[in-house]
Amino acid sequence: SIGRKFLLAGKGGLNLTHSEAADAFAGRYGARRAVIEAMLKDFGPQDACAWAHGLGVETFVGSSGRVFPKDMKAAPLLRAWLARLRHPANAAGKGVGVQFHMRHRWTGWAQDQPKHQTLCFDTPQGPAKVQARAVVLALGGGSWARLGSNGAWVPLLAERGVAVAPLLPANCGFDVKGGWSEFFASRFAGKPFKAVAIGLTT
Repeated sequence: SIGRKFLLAGKGGLNLTHSEAADAFAGRYGARRAVIEAMLKDFGPQDACAWAHGLGVETFVGSSGRVFPKDMKAAPLLRAWLARLRHPANAAGKGVGVQFHMRHRWTGWAQDQPKHQTLCFDTPQGPAKVQARAVVLALGGGSWARLGSNGAWVPLLAERGVAVAPLLPANCGFDVKGGWSEFFASRFAGKPFKAVAIGLTT
């Protein structure tokens, strides 16, 4: 299905981008700054806001500097986005509409094709093969298997010689030896830590 993680993100307000200065924004990407900064020059925070506005979704800057849709919901933005993709001629520009194939799971390439030009899918109607002149892989990470981000694509690319950086967690759960104090637990149980750095000594 379309936009499962996108819709889930909308439950927390759907943080679209950040309003901070370009230099500080690019600095958030650490060692990948140079690579990401080049992309941001083509489509940066202001462009993300303009894109949302073009879909009829107004935005605002929150107290944290993050940018959100005014109604704090993901579904209206997703509906407008899908309408634009399916019927681009209805917008200012022209183009061919995107066709979506639901409940299709990519399982790799056909083994009998030496150039790996045929993609294989599991579908509700059974296995299917598709040939394409160009393929864009937008596969996500391994952060939420229930929503499709399970990292199952890593070995498919690795066995074809594609260099894949190891998937690493951006968030993690942990246990505290002895538990939290009663005061802390009674007031903050279940709350997320934000802007916190934690060190580990062994």
